[in-house]
Amino acid sequence: MVRRAAPPPVATGSSERLGTASLLRLMQLTSPALPIGTYAYSQGLEWAVAAGWVKTESETSDWVLGLLTRSLSRTDVPIFARLYRAWAEADPSTLSYWSRFLHATRDTSELQAEDRDVGGALARLLGLLGIGEAEGWIAHPHATFATLFSLATVHWEIPLPDAAAGYLWAWAEAQVAAAVKLIPLGQTAGQRILSRAIEVIPEAVRFGLTLKDDEIGCLWPGLAMASALHEVQYSRLFRS
Repeated sequence: MVRRAAPPPVATGSSERLGTASLLRLMQLTSPALPIGTYAYSQGLEWAVAAGWVKTESETSDWVLGLLTRSLSRTDVPIFARLYRAWAEADPSTLSYWSRFLHATRDTSELQAEDRDVGGALARLLGLLGIGEAEGWIAHPHATFATLFSLATVHWEIPLPDAAAGYLWAWAEAQVAAAVKLIPLGQTAGQRILSRAIEVIPEAVRFGLTLKDDEIGCLWPGLAMASALHEVQYSRLFRS
C-alpha cells in the first residue's frame, strides 16, 4: 500500500453542531425508504442462516455487533473519514485512492458488486437532488456506498462523527431487517438488536476515527466464507 501522511485530527465526540436541517438530511440518508436497493442484500447473512450459524436473536446480535465492532470500525469508519475529508478538500486523487482501497477490502465478487451497485444508485439519486459531484460516480467501477454517503454528508454539512454514526446505523438496520425476514425474528427482537447497536456505534466511530493509515484493515473470514458460499447457494432471497 502507498503510504500517505496521516490525516489531521478530527473531533471524535458527539457533535453539538448538528442543526435541525442537517439532522433531517442524515435521517433521509439512513432511511430504509432511500431508493438505492439496500433491502436486496444480506452480505452473507442469508448463507449463515441457512447453514445454522445464525438461528436466534442472540446469535443475530453477535453477528451484527461483532461485524460492527471488529470489522466496520477498523475498515469502513477510518476510510469513510478519509473520503469525507477528500470531498471537503476537493481532492480527487485522495478520493479515488480510498474508494479503490475500500472496494478492494470487499472479499468476494458479490460484496464488490453490492457496494458498486448501491454506491452507483446513491450517486444517481444525489445527482437528481442537485449534488453534481455525484454524477461521475453513477457507473464508476470503484464506487462504494461510503464514497457517496460521505459526499452527501459533506454537501449537507453533517459533522464527520455524526455522518460516520449514520453510516454504521444504516448498515446495522439493513442487516437486522434481513435477519427478521430470514430466521425469522419478530419485529421486537429486531428492535432489541438495534438498541444494542446504538450502544456500541458511538465507540465504534470513536475508535475508527483514531486509526492511522497503516492500522486500517481487519480479517473477517466468517463473512468472506458466508459471502463466497452464498454466490453458489441453490435457493436464495438476497443478492448477497
